[in-house]
Amino acid sequence: MVSFISESETDDQNHSITEEEDEFIEETIGERLWGLTDMFPEIVQNSISVIATFSMRGGKNVIWFTSKAIWITSTSFMMLVLPVMLEIERVTVEEQQLQQQRQILLGPNAAASGYGPSTQGLGALPSMPGPQPKS
Repeated sequence: MVSFISESETDDQNHSITEEEDEFIEETIGERLWGLTDMFPEIVQNSISVIATFSMRGGKNVIWFTSKAIWITSTSFMMLVLPVMLEIERVTVEEQQLQQQRQILLGPNAAASGYGPSTQGLGALPSMPGPQPKS
């Protein structure tokens, strides 16, 4: 069975679809929620309002506390720990430079054996026995 639809029927269907689209009013989520408040009793509305208020205050307090804690922690680190770390790094670099100088001056085995200025006291090389004065 083949049914034929006339052009006027198709136009009527298209026209009714267009009217439905025109009748659709866009509303925001807030407007839609505000419209739904009438279906809930006043005690539920008040409870939700109190919960939302406390949640907002709690969120603000958490953000405030977190920012203060981060500020205190970071400034304390910079004032107390960072100078110590920089001094340790400076000492380590100086020791590496001294070891490299010893290796250049005394040869490759001098750095490993520990024979050099740091083991001799005042940074002097060991003295060679020289001629003894006659008594």
